[in-house]
Amino acid sequence: MKGLPNFIQYQNGELWLTENERDNLKISYRIRDIIYAEQSPYQHVMILDSYDFGRMLVLDGVVQTTSIDGFIYNEMISHVPLTFHPNPKRVLVIGGGDCGAAREIAKYENVEQIDLVEIDQLVVQVCKDHLQEVSGNLSDPRVRFVYSDGVAFVREAVDTYDVIIVDSSDPVGPAKQLFEFDFYRNLHRALKADGIMVCQSQSPIFHAEVMVETYKSIQRLFPTTLLYTAVVPTYPGGLWSYTLGSKIHEQPANIRSFDKQTRYVNRDILEQCFKVPQFVKELL
Repeated sequence: MKGLPNFIQYQNGELWLTENERDNLKISYRIRDIIYAEQSPYQHVMILDSYDFGRMLVLDGVVQTTSIDGFIYNEMISHVPLTFHPNPKRVLVIGGGDCGAAREIAKYENVEQIDLVEIDQLVVQVCKDHLQEVSGNLSDPRVRFVYSDGVAFVREAVDTYDVIIVDSSDPVGPAKQLFEFDFYRNLHRALKADGIMVCQSQSPIFHAEVMVETYKSIQRLFPTTLLYTAVVPTYPGGLWSYTLGSKIHEQPANIRSFDKQTRYVNRDILEQCFKVPQFVKELL
C-alpha cells in the first residue's frame, strides 16, 4: 500500500502500527485494516481496526482511544467531576474530539448545555462515523460543537461553567498549552463561584514530572485539589492520572445517588479512586 506514514508498516505480510513513546519505548499493534486515513490541517488522523483493541483513533501515530477500553478513560474523566458538583448545568469539554466524554456527560438530565471545543473538526466527524463504540454517534441537542482553539476559547469565558473537563492529548504540539499555568488560571476564571475542573495528568510512572507539575499548578489556584487514577490498558504504563480542582466543594456530592448506565464507573469506584498508591503520594 503506497503513501503509508512511517508509523504504519508491513512486517512479514502483516500490518503493524508502532507508537514511539519518548524515544525509549515502542508499542506495536497488529492491525487488521485501515478504516480511515487523512491529513487534517492540524494532524494526521487515522481510524485503524486492530486485533486486540478493536477500532482505534490514532493521531500523528499515537493511539488516543480504542473501542475496547475507551470507556474507562471517558467515564472517569466525566463522572468523577459530575458527581463532585451538586448540580452541574453548564459543562465545557476542551478537546475530547472522540465525543466519548460528551457522551457520558449527556447521561445527566440536569445538564442543560455541553460545549465541546475541539480544534480539529475532522476528528469529531471521523469518530462519529467510524468509531461509534466511543462516540455513540453523539447527536444530543444539548451538545454545542465549537471548532476552535480551546486555549483562546477559555480565555474569553468568565464565570460561565459549572464543570470544565480538559480531555487533551499528550503535552506535545498544539496540546502543550493545555498543560501550562496560564491556561489553568483561565479555567479558574471561566468557572462559576462553585465550579470544578478536571484534566488528564498523564502516567504517574512514565510522565511523573508532568503529573506533579499539573497538580501543583492546579493546587495554586484551587483550595481543593485531588488526584485520582484509573487503569487504562491502551496508555503507556496502564496506570493513568487525573487532577481535579474545586473552588468550594471538598467532598463528592452525589456518589450515593449515582445511577448512570456505565461499564466501569460505579459507586465503589467513585469512592475509592482518590486513594492513590504510596509512590504517587510521595511524588505529590
